Amino acid sequence: MIRAIMALGALSILVSCGGGRANGVIGQACQASDRSAASAQLCSCIQRAANATLRGSDQSKAAEFFADPQLAHDTKMSTTAANDAFWVRYTNFTETAQRSCRA
Repeated sequence: MIRAIMALGALSILVSCGGGRANGVIGQACQASDRSAASAQLCSCIQRAANATLRGSDQSKAAEFFADPQLAHDTKMSTTAANDAFWVRYTNFTETAQRSCRA
């Protein structure tokens, strides 16, 4: 559970990043979120990290986490092989976004 909370917190920790528009499902979900740090620049950076680490279906699933953090927790706690594999890719994405998008 602590790992799930840490992974969820990864996106909220990101506070700034290089410019651009937030195209893509992750960037759009980021901008639509109610997080105060969700600027176009940050969301664009997060989308670039997603493009580098997640396939399209993974991006769609991860985008849902912005609106429903409980879904992220449920996915992490799931014992299916598919969700376990997704969570490895998702963790790689959040770590990449953290490294790339911090000020």
